[in-house]
Amino acid sequence: MGGVVRLYSICFFEARRKYFTSEVAVHILILHLTLKTMKIPVEEQYKYVKLTLPDGSKAEGQAVLLHACCAPCSAAIVECMLRNGMKPTVYFSNSNIYPQQEYDVRKHELKRFLEAQNVPYVEDEYDHQEWLSVIKGLEDEPERGSRCSVCFQFRLSHAAKYAQEHGFHLLTTTLASSRWKNIRQIDTAGHLAVEAYPDVEWWDMNWRKGGLQNRRGELLRINEFYNQLYCGCEFSMR
Repeated sequence: MGGVVRLYSICFFEARRKYFTSEVAVHILILHLTLKTMKIPVEEQYKYVKLTLPDGSKAEGQAVLLHACCAPCSAAIVECMLRNGMKPTVYFSNSNIYPQQEYDVRKHELKRFLEAQNVPYVEDEYDHQEWLSVIKGLEDEPERGSRCSVCFQFRLSHAAKYAQEHGFHLLTTTLASSRWKNIRQIDTAGHLAVEAYPDVEWWDMNWRKGGLQNRRGELLRINEFYNQLYCGCEFSMR
């Protein structure tokens, strides 16, 4: 099964490079992914991170809104939060993802994983045209450049608004788990995103430390996640 998914991922990426997508292929991939069992294995050897909140208090029993980009980046963080007794709700706000078929596959993979862990999932409206208008003029910026900063702030602002309206004091993101991303850039966007929402605090946790980066790779392999080959927008395909 894993070989099928990995082969499909490569083929689908090549198709996207030519701005061509196959809805049939997307449905086939979703069917394959649906047949898999999502799991977080109990491993005594795993020394998970003992979380403390920004004010130094214990994480146990605390609710948090986790902005998530995909299943591979979310799994180890969700596991860590659950093992610390936290109550995460995952917020999927990713209008940057192109094309919509790719968005649907990433969303579906994340939802199935969260359902297996009994973790609440909330989805923001997908509006790629609005996202394009927000980053207009920055299309040729390199990865980790100013386009990414605007993109992060756009998505995290949506998450912060939801957090304010639904009583979440803490907000963090899975974007910080990827070694391909600039953590300082993400944290800056997070702090800016919550400025307009006085009841929301940005949790600038480094989700790569304490073995979480390695655990991310382990859970990706164990669950045979669909693992995308580019960040999300059409400009990151280059």
